[in-house]
Amino acid sequence: MWIALLCTGLYKMTAVQDQMKLFDKLKATFSKRLSHHLNNLFIHLSNAHEASSSSHTLTAASVESLTLPRHSTMHKELRMYSDLMGWLRTAVPTSYTQLMKLYSQSVGKVCERELRQFFDVARMMLNSKMAEKKLSVAGLPSVISQAAAQGLSSVRSSSSLLSTADSSDLRSSTLDLTERSKFDTILEKMLSEIEPVYFEEEKFCVQFFGFKQAEESQDMSPVKRAGLTDETRMLMLELFPHLEEDLQKFLDVSASVDGFFSLYMLVRVNQHLVSTQETGSSFGKVLAACQLQTKRNFDKFMKAQIRNIEETKVSKKSRCGIISFVDNFASFAEQTENIFKDSNRHSDLEKWYVQLTHTIFDNIVRVAHEHGKTPPEVVMFENFHHMASILSQLKLPCLEAEKREARQKNQDNQAAYVTIYLGRPLEKLNHFFDGVQAVVARGVKEEEVGYQLAYSKQELRKVIKEYPGKEVKKGLDHLYKKVEKHLCEEENLLQVVWRSMQEEFFRQYKHFEDLIARCYPGANITLEFTISDILDYFSDIAQQH
Repeated sequence: MWIALLCTGLYKMTAVQDQMKLFDKLKATFSKRLSHHLNNLFIHLSNAHEASSSSHTLTAASVESLTLPRHSTMHKELRMYSDLMGWLRTAVPTSYTQLMKLYSQSVGKVCERELRQFFDVARMMLNSKMAEKKLSVAGLPSVISQAAAQGLSSVRSSSSLLSTADSSDLRSSTLDLTERSKFDTILEKMLSEIEPVYFEEEKFCVQFFGFKQAEESQDMSPVKRAGLTDETRMLMLELFPHLEEDLQKFLDVSASVDGFFSLYMLVRVNQHLVSTQETGSSFGKVLAACQLQTKRNFDKFMKAQIRNIEETKVSKKSRCGIISFVDNFASFAEQTENIFKDSNRHSDLEKWYVQLTHTIFDNIVRVAHEHGKTPPEVVMFENFHHMASILSQLKLPCLEAEKREARQKNQDNQAAYVTIYLGRPLEKLNHFFDGVQAVVARGVKEEEVGYQLAYSKQELRKVIKEYPGKEVKKGLDHLYKKVEKHLCEEENLLQVVWRSMQEEFFRQYKHFEDLIARCYPGANITLEFTISDILDYFSDIAQQH
């Protein structure tokens, strides 16, 4: 920099030219010695680090043992040369470039070896966790398949809580939740180990190689706004050339072991991505690519749930009861809510909740009409009642409309069942009064209906005598047994339906009384049983069974 202080004419002086030649010679000699020293130092420190880290053997014994060696000792030895590297960058750019390339090669080999061993142990750990518990997922039998390409001896097919299998035994679901939590612990440990190693290396490279700060702009990405130049990002790519690929492979392998892992991945990777973007590290680009992959795996898993629901077949040899995908939805939602708790990716889950719920609703109707043995109205009101109960317990704002829809469908189908199976228990009376109403509709006054031959008082008394209280109770008892046979015990809706039938019977009874009072005034005609009798009939029948 001192040359800039000289006047242009002084360069023609022999003394100045001699001094410049001397300085150039000293610069060449010093830069050569510095480059040679740093060249040897890079190799020596890399070998020394490898020797020390080789004694640090990774094992799959526990998650705590999954660690990645730090490069702090190597950085400490090199940091004192930072100012000289800055001088070399300006004075001899070719030597600077060669040293930077040598550093990336020697340290890059160390990083590659350490990360390869790190990911191998992580995969072994994942495999051992699954080998310990070859469990089914909420009733879906485990399917073990070969995955030699990923170094796994066996993996399970995409798991499903909304499975096509019978879901009567959910004990395995609880155990699997423990195994899944272990995977989340492994993934968190991996990211927590990789991040600081990457951050420290990046920070050291910026300082040691004297990378300039990028000019800040509002249009820049968080990485560029943090001051990282293309030089920094390119060097980090050379030091960690396979990091993004290895991470994505691990995530894909994990998703193939258990599709439910994709939920943990989406939340955990996003959590680290947000914190990394705040620091401005180029590691954010690696995590962003992994986030896209985890989102694809997550969507794939959710589509598999929908496909499983649509392919569900239930046994037609017995009454339908609560369909497996309805029964399992509560456990499924409980686990997903636990995973996505406080995550800013919950909106992704909410979108799938709505799709899953609508798919469940559509397939309740499908199964109801396919079953054959159980009346479709029963299948629908029992399962919609169960879904309404689940949605009420979950208290998810995104499913409020679906909760109201489930309640309405439950009520509509229960009313339809009562109408169909209670029907008109006093059929001849119904037929008689249908005729009375038809006569009135033709213009005959209500009080003059009794003068019609077919609807005289004598004809009415004759029809009423066919329905003594004993026969009515007998018919209701037969109806109760039929309803009891249709409904499943676990939903406990028998008394609710029986009460609805009682109310419908009351309505018909009061309708007959009203027509008798209006069309046969003063005839002193009544049915052979009273409201009080009806209450006793329904109550006695319910208690007897």
